[in-house]
Amino acid sequence: MNRKSSTEDSGADANEHPMLSNEPMGEKEKKVELGKKVTLLSGISVIVGTIIGAGIFISPKGILKHSGSVGMSLIVWIACGVLSLFGALSYAELGTCIKKSGGHYTYLLEAFGPHVAFIKLWTDLTAIRPAGMAVICLAFGQYILEPLFMPCDVPPIAIKLAAAIGLTSVMYTNSMSVRWTARIQIFFTLCKLVVITTIIVPGVYQFFKGETHNFKKAFQLDNIQVSTLPLAFYSGMYAYAGWFYLNFVTEEIDNPERTVPLAICSSMAIVTTCYVLVNVAYYTVMSVEELLASDAVAVTFSKKLMGDFSLAVPIFVAMSCYGSMNGSLLVLSRTFLVASREGQLPEVYSMIHIRRNTPIAAVLILYPMTMLQLFLGDIYSLLNFMSFLRWLSIGVVVLGLIYLRYTRPDLPRTFKVPIFIPVVFSLTCFFMVFLSLYSDPLNTGIGFAISLTGIPAYYIFVHFHRRPKWLQRALDSINRSLQILLEVVPTEQ
Repeated sequence: MNRKSSTEDSGADANEHPMLSNEPMGEKEKKVELGKKVTLLSGISVIVGTIIGAGIFISPKGILKHSGSVGMSLIVWIACGVLSLFGALSYAELGTCIKKSGGHYTYLLEAFGPHVAFIKLWTDLTAIRPAGMAVICLAFGQYILEPLFMPCDVPPIAIKLAAAIGLTSVMYTNSMSVRWTARIQIFFTLCKLVVITTIIVPGVYQFFKGETHNFKKAFQLDNIQVSTLPLAFYSGMYAYAGWFYLNFVTEEIDNPERTVPLAICSSMAIVTTCYVLVNVAYYTVMSVEELLASDAVAVTFSKKLMGDFSLAVPIFVAMSCYGSMNGSLLVLSRTFLVASREGQLPEVYSMIHIRRNTPIAAVLILYPMTMLQLFLGDIYSLLNFMSFLRWLSIGVVVLGLIYLRYTRPDLPRTFKVPIFIPVVFSLTCFFMVFLSLYSDPLNTGIGFAISLTGIPAYYIFVHFHRRPKWLQRALDSINRSLQILLEVVPTEQ
């Protein structure tokens, strides 16, 4: 990925090809860049809208199954909220002292160099991000079709087709407009809060009326197994996953020193409160057996409590999942943009559309692998598969924060957390990761093997700059062709 020749060629094309020229026909166009379009409100909507998605409707079953009791499952929910807050505070410090987009990738690059950063990028492209998007898409497909097939089960192929249509529409929106993507995110975040409120209010009302029989013997220890607790935490941390996504768009945030920590702390308070109350509502209405037997927990809850109105609940849940798909893609594309800018991906992925100011190539990069995993996998196997890699890398990122405290004390830190917060969070991540090797050795083993393939991939695709001339000419030609096809140019710094 020779950046010099690629940059020179693409620059020449921008001057020669009228579609790519920045100043055509003597009329100067506006600057081609992403711009500062993320405010405090849209920042909170990105975090809340991404966190509250498939997780709260998928994870209750997994947490209850692996924690063994109602009481222990609620403890797991609260513990995951506190741990996520610790991680979010650590990322708030990283986001205010390293003002670059890219999230995990950028912080690993700054702390540990290009080798470690590329391994994270490699696992993102091949495993973590496609699997994560596939999980959300499958949940969207399940819930959007639920009212059409009631009382029968939705055919698996129909779920996958609906998921594929949802993914394609999200890709299109993110390719067309950053501003409209942010507006859609705010709208769907409001829809999420509506459906969460619809579950919490009647459920908690039933609880205060005295419907507490499902909480009797809540801490019965007969079914608790220490070896399966990491899988319960995986499900819980997946439900909270998204607190780190604002750091992926740092360069597009207005006043990041103030906006990043305020948006993160506000969002975590909202989400943790909502999650605990939603689970209390579930257990008030549903028994342990009913919850474990349900493939769509929110639908089962609404059928028992709301009658005909239950038809509306899966639609709201599907909208919630759609908002998570939209928010995830919005921020993830920035990782690939930054990686391209650093020379670890082809240069076309760092380019911006000449009219829409969107990183269209970076948006589309996940599409093929996500489609593949969407049609080959199922929600729970994909969830365990990606969790090992995700929490290993996040633990290393927060370890990097501790490392930077000592190696680069001169970094401006307008927001600084007590050192015990990143220490506790990173140790917890590593504990979950290594204990999961015993809980689910197959999926974690596959994930670990995929991460190891990043080592030879780095030396093949990044480290070796002396390629045969014919190969370099072919790569430059592909880069130019994609640039013309997608109508993208390098960003103006």
